[in-house]
Amino acid sequence: MSQTLTKALMRNFLGNSPIWYKQAVVGFLILNPILLYVVGPAVTGWLLIFEFIFTLALALKCYPLQPGGLLAIEAVLIGLASPESVYHEVAGNLEVILLLMFMVAGIYFMKSMLLWVFTLILLKVKSKSTLALLFSLSAAFLSAFLDALTVTAVLISVGVGFYAVYHKVASGKQMELVDHDHSDDGQVQEDKRSDLETFRAFLRSLLMHGAVGTALGGVCTLVGEPQNLLIAQKAGWDFVEFFKLMAPVTMPVLAAGLITCVLLEKSKIFGYGARLPRSVRNILLEYALEQDKKQTKRDHAILIVQILVAIFLVLALAFHLAEVGLIGLTVIVLLTAFNGITEEHQIGHAFEEALPFTALLVVFFTIVSVIHEQHLFQPIIHAVLAMEESRQPGLFFIANGVLSAISDNVFVATVYINEVVDVYKSGDISREHFDSLAIAINTGTNIPSVATPNGQAAFLFLLTSALAPLIRLSYGRMVWMALPYTVVMSGVAFTMVLVKLH
Repeated sequence: MSQTLTKALMRNFLGNSPIWYKQAVVGFLILNPILLYVVGPAVTGWLLIFEFIFTLALALKCYPLQPGGLLAIEAVLIGLASPESVYHEVAGNLEVILLLMFMVAGIYFMKSMLLWVFTLILLKVKSKSTLALLFSLSAAFLSAFLDALTVTAVLISVGVGFYAVYHKVASGKQMELVDHDHSDDGQVQEDKRSDLETFRAFLRSLLMHGAVGTALGGVCTLVGEPQNLLIAQKAGWDFVEFFKLMAPVTMPVLAAGLITCVLLEKSKIFGYGARLPRSVRNILLEYALEQDKKQTKRDHAILIVQILVAIFLVLALAFHLAEVGLIGLTVIVLLTAFNGITEEHQIGHAFEEALPFTALLVVFFTIVSVIHEQHLFQPIIHAVLAMEESRQPGLFFIANGVLSAISDNVFVATVYINEVVDVYKSGDISREHFDSLAIAINTGTNIPSVATPNGQAAFLFLLTSALAPLIRLSYGRMVWMALPYTVVMSGVAFTMVLVKLH
């Protein structure tokens, strides 16, 4: 009986994660207290950081909240960090937590407007190069003011919707039918298979352009990514100041990214260049016309309200009318009140995307508390700051970029900006040099992280979505398709970081 119960407990532990992954996490939890006793807190603290990065790098095996959370709890229990320092870290980053809780949820209620925008672009523009450019540019602009995950979610919704329509027709069914399994190619007619494969390649390339676009726009503004607000908060920058300081780096990167988008479509390399087959376009246009006929006056009113609130959001952020999270809460109240969303369970869905990551962010802050209390990064930071001043931003960019490509960029940004703030407060560096380092940290955690799904939340979201297997978008294929963007954007960003200092 006890043996059966033990097996059940092991099966339940971390759910469907591989056995080797579960064993690794258990091994970490057993090893850490022993190492603390044998080699001391510094070595154990560094090991804990690598263990935590391990959970972030293998986010596809298990969401990092659980294994990372267990490591964080153990760190507090064995004395590597105190509950008071964790609370202090969380309280000091309340703005970022409010951003995730309320801004992401607020944008959830704008989805129909965003769907309308991307559907319009997809069906009205016939040139693939122009279409790819508009998708990337639209995603960049929206991600500069909204949440990158929500913009990606909209792109996924558009992709799934149109894929399901064509797959249904390709299987010999009426597009009005609801009951159809679009993951099963068994019923697809032979003469439609070629067009279906081309359509998959078309959607793959379009979604990758859009996902990269969210990174291009996300780096530009204070609300584009959670780490931006975290860095801005520590540096004391408002929305306009953040944009101005970052622009000498982010605007050339944006231009380079958009040029890369067009060149990839023209050259048809790295999996890009597939065109939308005419037969597929005709079916999608017919479907869109049918949907338009079903639109009611109430649907139009909802769309108008969403557009007006989106304008308010941009102005409120630009003029810093309130803290970002409070503006997000205002957006929630306005959109739900004027669009008739008044039931608790309807509102609750909006928070499903944001709260798991908000919880993970608090776990980040626990690991950051360990780094602070054990002074783990101080020798590295001081070693870099002892070098020639002109080399320091470039080194910070590289260090942040490499770590952000394999783990979460919010965690990396939190660690580095906290250490640099401490050095600045001690009077060892000037304000101008602090700003240069903060710019290097922000671009380093945003741009090179497009290399893998581990670094960019939007990429990971796309990879784990229901659409990825439908359009045959695997981890390896995503890394391959992101490679030209990674090289070009990182190269331009690194160059501009160095130029900015001079």
